[in-house]
Amino acid sequence: MNFALNIFTVLAVAAGAFFFLAGTVGLLRFPDVLTRLHALTKADNLGLGLIVLGLLPHAGGLLGALKLIGIWLLVQLSGAIVTQLIASLTRQDGSRA
Repeated sequence: MNFALNIFTVLAVAAGAFFFLAGTVGLLRFPDVLTRLHALTKADNLGLGLIVLGLLPHAGGLLGALKLIGIWLLVQLSGAIVTQLIASLTRQDGSRA
């Protein structure tokens, strides 16, 4: 059973790292601010979610698991707030580059 949990952890963390890499590629390749924000926030949220999911079996108890989930939720909240602020500033300026 421990081997299966280790394999699950490796697969989930690797998938999360892949989504982080995909978000970075989107950040570098997309043409304007709004599409870059979209690519980055979607990929980063999914990537961190998969990494947290992979680390949950190794959290060392309920308190460790709740800390991981709490960190994930705080990152979700802060990412949404920052993205909204950047998007509203971009729309006010009228610049899309």
